Amino acid sequence: MNFKKILASAAILTAAATLFAGCGNSSDSAASNDDKVTVWAWDETFNIKAVNEAKKVYENEDVDVEVVTMSQDDIVQKLNTALASGNTDGLPNIVLIEDYRIQGYLNSYPDAFSDLTDIVDEDNFAAYKFAVNKVGDKIYGVPFDSGVTANFYRTDLLEEAGYSQEDMQNLSWDDYVKVARDVKEKTGKKITEVNPSDLGRVRMIMQEAGEWYTAEDGKTVTIENNQSLKYGLNLFATLLKEDLVEQTSDWNAGVTAIQSGAIASSPIGAWYSSTIQGAKDQSGKWAIAPTPSLPADMQKAQASNLGGAGWYLIKGVSGEKNAKDFLKETFATNADLMGTLAKEIGLVSTMLSAKDQKVYQEPSEFYSGQKVFDDFSKWTAEIPEVNYGQETYAIEAVVAESLHRIINGEDTDKVLADTQKQVEAQLAN
Repeated sequence: MNFKKILASAAILTAAATLFAGCGNSSDSAASNDDKVTVWAWDETFNIKAVNEAKKVYENEDVDVEVVTMSQDDIVQKLNTALASGNTDGLPNIVLIEDYRIQGYLNSYPDAFSDLTDIVDEDNFAAYKFAVNKVGDKIYGVPFDSGVTANFYRTDLLEEAGYSQEDMQNLSWDDYVKVARDVKEKTGKKITEVNPSDLGRVRMIMQEAGEWYTAEDGKTVTIENNQSLKYGLNLFATLLKEDLVEQTSDWNAGVTAIQSGAIASSPIGAWYSSTIQGAKDQSGKWAIAPTPSLPADMQKAQASNLGGAGWYLIKGVSGEKNAKDFLKETFATNADLMGTLAKEIGLVSTMLSAKDQKVYQEPSEFYSGQKVFDDFSKWTAEIPEVNYGQETYAIEAVVAESLHRIINGEDTDKVLADTQKQVEAQLAN
């Protein structure tokens, strides 16, 4: 669905709600709430726990930091509604926003978020984060988790298929297809899990090439003649057509495929590590390799990203000064906190100085003694910068149909030309 349409609908809903509720504006209660800071985020075991750990190290005892848990969908809906109406009543001071979504907010509501340039040292964070959290020279978000990608794989199954750990360190995506065939033939397992409606792995390939569905301006659609998109769609069409992957329909089915031992690898974001480690009986049977490489004339770096988010400060909400100070003293500067979060929730931080934390040098028993945080940190620093634009999910809903057409034998160039026209028409409405 078009982002602007969502916002327009939200504005109507808000107007109606305001009429019945008789809400005033946020300045009415500003004086009484300056010492309270409210944070919205999703995921009790990851993002919420991160804020609670940050509260422990924040030294201003006069400030009460309240953490509110809600689903990401609910956060998006409430933000859309409030920002479209221009009424900040009920909004938090700090909100976690996914990297794929933030440009839509920053461009549609340029005055809704506080400038955080003075508390974020751009040189101390992975460069790719600033392709999405900046407008011009101003930084609006404190970078949080890295979605750095890697190829998680079962050492025992790959060895059975004839591949050593050294072999897995130097795979190309073309090699990955060959490995998939060998794994199926020699072990009876599938190489990975794939939901044909989820193009996350195709996004990985595009960012590895420094490309996206749109150009550097985040607006101009670049689907037709997009070589990395074509490559990614063709690759996964091959994996699906040859029955080399375990097809899944949702998140839970993917988790089951991993933890039941049905698959031999998973190229995915580092945040998926905790899910893989949920299979306690597989401890010591997994290792992590770099993301497979692209053809040399296409690849910008052998590193990519999938997901990730940042912390944003909403203007005009009582307690704004203290909220900014909380971010400054915790997520924006505190490397020790990043070390704690690596240990407690498995966070791969985009703060570059986090690599000096002790936990980053500790071997993982589950991952065959590998220093996984050290590897994740190195790869995070290499991720190409890409502007995700305002319409990633709206565009992807259309592109997902392209994969099905390619699987059914249609010419990829024609499919992408058709998709370009369809997306342009949708975004124009």
